Amino acid sequence: MKNRHSYLLDFQDIDKTKFALVGGKGANLGELSRIDGIQVPGGFCISTEAFQRIVDEPAITELLDQLSHLKLEDRAEIAELSGEIRRVIETIVIPQDLHEEITGFLSRYDEKQPVAVRSSATAEDLPTASFAGQQDTYLNIIGKEVILKHISKCWASLFTERAVVYRLQNRFDHRKVQLAVVVQQMVFPQVAGILFTADPVTSNRKIVSIDASFGLGETLVSGLVNADNYKVSNGQIVSKQLSTKKLAIYALETGGTKEREIEPESQNEQALTDEQIQALESIGRKIEGHFGCPQDIEWCLVDDSFYIVQSRPITTLFPIPEASDQENHMYVSVGHQQMMTDPMKPLGLSLWRLTAARPMYQAAGRLFVDVVQDLATPAGRDLLINVLGKSDPLIKDALTTIIKRGDFIPPLMDETEKPPKASSHANFQMVLPNDPTIVADLIRDSQALIETLKEDIQEKSGVDLIDFILDDRLKLTQSLSYPQSFGAIMTGINTAAWINENIQAWLGEKAVADTLAQSAPNNITSEMGLALLDVADAIRPYPEVIAYLERGGFSHANDDEFLNELVQFEGGREARNTIRAFLDKYGMRCVGEIDITRPRWSEKPATLIPLILSNIKNFEPGASRRKFDQGRREALKKEQELLARLKQLPDGEQKAEETKQQISRLRNFVGYREYPKYGIVNRYFIYKLALLKEAENLVNAGVFHEKEDCYYLTFEELREVVRTHQLDYQLIQHRKGEYQSYEKLKPPRVMTSDGEIITGAYQRENLPANAIVGLPVSSGVVEGRARVILTMEEAGLEEGDILVTAFTDPSWTPLFVSIKGLVTEVGGLMTHGAVIAREYGLPAVVSVENATRLIRDGQQIRLNGTDGYIEIL
Repeated sequence: MKNRHSYLLDFQDIDKTKFALVGGKGANLGELSRIDGIQVPGGFCISTEAFQRIVDEPAITELLDQLSHLKLEDRAEIAELSGEIRRVIETIVIPQDLHEEITGFLSRYDEKQPVAVRSSATAEDLPTASFAGQQDTYLNIIGKEVILKHISKCWASLFTERAVVYRLQNRFDHRKVQLAVVVQQMVFPQVAGILFTADPVTSNRKIVSIDASFGLGETLVSGLVNADNYKVSNGQIVSKQLSTKKLAIYALETGGTKEREIEPESQNEQALTDEQIQALESIGRKIEGHFGCPQDIEWCLVDDSFYIVQSRPITTLFPIPEASDQENHMYVSVGHQQMMTDPMKPLGLSLWRLTAARPMYQAAGRLFVDVVQDLATPAGRDLLINVLGKSDPLIKDALTTIIKRGDFIPPLMDETEKPPKASSHANFQMVLPNDPTIVADLIRDSQALIETLKEDIQEKSGVDLIDFILDDRLKLTQSLSYPQSFGAIMTGINTAAWINENIQAWLGEKAVADTLAQSAPNNITSEMGLALLDVADAIRPYPEVIAYLERGGFSHANDDEFLNELVQFEGGREARNTIRAFLDKYGMRCVGEIDITRPRWSEKPATLIPLILSNIKNFEPGASRRKFDQGRREALKKEQELLARLKQLPDGEQKAEETKQQISRLRNFVGYREYPKYGIVNRYFIYKLALLKEAENLVNAGVFHEKEDCYYLTFEELREVVRTHQLDYQLIQHRKGEYQSYEKLKPPRVMTSDGEIITGAYQRENLPANAIVGLPVSSGVVEGRARVILTMEEAGLEEGDILVTAFTDPSWTPLFVSIKGLVTEVGGLMTHGAVIAREYGLPAVVSVENATRLIRDGQQIRLNGTDGYIEIL
């Protein structure tokens, strides 16, 4: 038998170290009770050990066994089983010794003293998952036996259907979540509400947001009434929004609560005075300072005194990128430029930062650049906004919005005082001579450097390998800024702009460069999509190989064993050799390829199997050549048509000749836009293979548990581990947990160092009603079935579908051969998806906020890639 009182802890005996015993709510109440000047109604916690005694009953453990095998989609079974678990828990008699402890604690209070009985789980009020409202709370409970009954109800509420589903969504093991129960003295407020120490709408950490209404705070939590909202910053009330408060919940003398209508003359009164609002802000900042992060705080006003009944971290805020000073910073997302808004692991982040042309700042596994100095001079401001505006109008509008506000960006400096960091206008307007050998020479030089790297890295190991990669990335950085390479990219961009602007002015036709760029030479990414059609052609004649692939016989698809297994079937050797040849050229690619830690196609060739099977199903032999030839014919036809029409204009011969030269230049240079990225991921894969070999040595030495542990260290940290063979493995476990939490967050395009997220909008008129607006990047209008796809592995596309996804990078290109239109949430005029859409002649609209939620899979939609919008039909 346990020693007396071992199951119960008074708030004064609780701090954050008791989390496992008292859960999130209990631990936070204990911490709050320790803050000078913060009033918390008294109470105690019934520990998780008491709960464990209840659920260790055989009847419960058997039901938990069944629950542990259910998945999110098993909703009917979850509802039935969770209901049965609750019923059993509520009928279990509380053990005598525990019963005596609880009633002993309750004897400290007046028998008629009302209490709140509140659930406190070990998976709630966490920095990364609040679990708010998942378990039950009971207010104004009076009498020992009634309190004991509601304690059992709290234990049972760990298994409400909503709580079970929430744990499944957040990947928490039902068996590892424990429940404590808080028994707390009731207070009867005139006003109650919620305080956020960061604005929940804009995420601005300097704004405190207060919701307030009459009576118990339950009216706000349950959504029964609208509350007043006050925003406060540094003691100044910056806004008030008063609501009509028709209802309040008040406690009954006999126990329980009751809704009551508020007198009409009081319904629109300000719930708190200005002095009370300012005092509450001060309380919120004190609590935030104690916990060290923004807080979501529940408060009550009783006879002009504030009581705090809960405080938890705000889990929905995107972290502010780290900076070493207190200056204002304006952060722009790198991921939105690179078509990779997923989080990156530490090794991937550190390598990308090492090869970046300018400093980058990290938050939640994403990278940002600070543009506050770029916006400090007229030339820098004009350049940045126009360059980013072409890439992403939502970023442009966000930056323009905060500049117009005038409360964050510093005043413009004189041009001579401090030049902008960004490149000059001249660099962005450059156009190289119309010489096709320029691109051919650049590609040849890049390939030669890759071959040299493959040879040189073979001899390196240990610290020498890390240092070699660090030296080589300097060559990579230099190659990315090589004037001839950058000039080739800008020549393609600027020539397309010249053609579009002049043809629209002369002939009134929009975006003709999209058609003229179809099937342009030297586009390594579009060639990759067509090459996978050729792989399908090589496999198509062999039914046994196809059947093997269709039934999922490639279970060992993370190594060569998969390809070797093919040879047992007729045609298997040919299939294996064809896939290997494809991987030799393109196997370094994958989704999110700027993160070196992502599995490459060569490491996980099974990724390609659905695409190959789809190509076999949707296309006839020779589709690769036909598609390329068709694009080339359409480009030539458009060129001839434009030149003929131009010749009919005043000065037509001159306009036609100039346009012809520009079209030739466009086709010579536009394909090269994709090559530098191909060179980067080539080098990254060579680095990766060498690093994994070194990590395998660390596994053999007992330093790592698995070679992929190296992904959770920065380059500098990995170098130190390689040098010393010393590692605190808790760091790896911590980083893995962090990464899982980052996956749930959506990065903003633009945010300030105050944490404020600036959202841009499209400034367009004359669009159809209910149109979903985006950036037009490839012209044309198509209708078809929307396929909302978030990962390539789930792509069950049929020819003629319109692909709707969050973002595409070069690895998505093989899907483009099957679709007739593209919609993405992220993207710009010259990002990879846009370039390939134009190359293939696919209408495309990108940078469509929340496209994957606004458009449902299977809906018929009309996509206007010329004017940039989508209609649901």
